[in-house]
Amino acid sequence: MPRTPSEYSVQLFLEGGHTEEVRFPNIQDFQKWYSGELVPKSTSEDFITVPIKNIQGEYMVVRPSRISAIRVEPIFSSSVERFT
Repeated sequence: MPRTPSEYSVQLFLEGGHTEEVRFPNIQDFQKWYSGELVPKSTSEDFITVPIKNIQGEYMVVRPSRISAIRVEPIFSSSVERFT
């Protein structure tokens, strides 16, 4: 039986070498934001809001044209980080 991720970590790689991480509770929420907010304005210099659902009282805005890459990684609550 396949495991189901607890949430998804989305890393936004920005021009200038900065990286920002936001988390989405499920892949559908990410896809909705990506296709509804980011893609239509991908060449825009105007700011768009990036949802930060796990941090109350904070928000992030970004210029879509400054995003050079996006990495989406499933996070499993049963995952254990091991340091060697």
